[in-house]
Amino acid sequence: MSITASRGTDCLRWKLSLVEIIALAVAMGIDCMVVSFSQGLVLNSNRLKNSLALALTMGLCQGIMPCFGYLGTEMISKYVAPYSKWLVFTIFMFLGVKFIYEAFQEKEEKICCIDFKCLMLMGIATSIDAFASGITLKLTHTPLLLSAVIIGLMSWWMSLKGFWLAVFFQKLPSKFLEIAGGIILIVMAISAII
Repeated sequence: MSITASRGTDCLRWKLSLVEIIALAVAMGIDCMVVSFSQGLVLNSNRLKNSLALALTMGLCQGIMPCFGYLGTEMISKYVAPYSKWLVFTIFMFLGVKFIYEAFQEKEEKICCIDFKCLMLMGIATSIDAFASGITLKLTHTPLLLSAVIIGLMSWWMSLKGFWLAVFFQKLPSKFLEIAGGIILIVMAISAII
C-alpha cells in the first residue's frame, strides 16, 4: 500500500495499489468460482447458456456491492478516518479467517437451479463480502470505479472458469480455493498495518 501523511493531521492516508486491487478481486472471486464450480458439476444441459448467466450474475453482483459499501461509508468517514488503518486490518482479517473457517465446515447439499430467482440469490449471497471490501476501498482512498470494474470482471471470469473446470477437477475439494482466498485477505490485512 502506498502511504502518505495527510497535512494537518496525524492520520495516514493510503490507497491500494493495482496489484492489491487485483489480489482483492481474486479473493472476492473465489466465492463465485466455488459456487459456479458446484453448479458446473450438476448442470449438464444448456451448459453454455447456464455458465454465461451465472458468470454475468456473479460479476454484476460482485461489481455493484463494493459501491454500496463505499458510498455507505462516505456518510461516516469523518468519524472513522483516524481508525481507518485498523478498520481495514479488521475487515480483511475477519474475511480471511472467515474464508478459512468456512473451508473446514460441512456444506449442506443445496438444490441446484439456474432460474432468475436462484441466480439473484446466489449472486447476492456470494457478494456480501464484496460489500465489506467497498468499505475498505473507501477507507484506503482507493478509486471506486476502477476497483469495482476489476472485482466485477475478475468475478465474472472466475465464475466462468469455475463452471467449466468442474468437469476436470471433480476430485479437487473447493476447500483449497477457499483457504487460498483467506490467505490472500490475511496478507492484505497485515500489510494494512505495516
